[in-house]
Amino acid sequence: MTPTPEATAADDRLPHSLLVAISRHGGTRSFAANTVLIHEGDAGDALYIILSGRVKAYSAGTQGREIVLDELGPGHFVGELAMDGEPRSISIKTLEPTTCCVVQREGFDAFLVEHPEFAGHLTRKLIRMVRRLTEQVKSLALQDVYGRVARVLMELSDPPAHAANGQTEPRVVRQKLTQQDIADRVGSSREMVHRVMKELAIGGYVTPDENTKHLVIRKKLPHAW
Repeated sequence: MTPTPEATAADDRLPHSLLVAISRHGGTRSFAANTVLIHEGDAGDALYIILSGRVKAYSAGTQGREIVLDELGPGHFVGELAMDGEPRSISIKTLEPTTCCVVQREGFDAFLVEHPEFAGHLTRKLIRMVRRLTEQVKSLALQDVYGRVARVLMELSDPPAHAANGQTEPRVVRQKLTQQDIADRVGSSREMVHRVMKELAIGGYVTPDENTKHLVIRKKLPHAW
């Protein structure tokens, strides 16, 4: 069985014991919203452990167009790929005020000596990362815009609960997504996403909740449009 995105995200978080241990090797820093912590292509040798707040991992083209690869919160860590001395492979930006424990490579090496079990956690995280990125590449190459939008909506929504009458409750997208947010995730223009979302709304498949403004998937999305 393929793990759900919710389970995968939870698995990537550091266990509390390791979080406390590695924090002793770094310093705590706070960042305002929309601060770029890591620039793609730059040299870097620091690991960022998110203590509070939220960040996005993304890649940007020469004309400023972005594709969002992931969003991460407390307990997650970023920057591990540059610990080998190679340039940063992606950019990281805060989505809201965020506090991180920043661990330099020297501190990270010392931590690994003290806690070799972290290597196993890191290996499993990297395996899951490769699987996620492989799915994203397949989606970009093999699915049309509708298929990619549907995949993102399903990945970011909680599995439906079953009501007392046996009916399936709607799925609610956990994050407040604008059409531009969705476009950045699926590698398309906002105009194309607008067309897809308009058709889904007309068909009664996806509508915003009047109170929370979160998108709600009212019924099973069509396999294709």
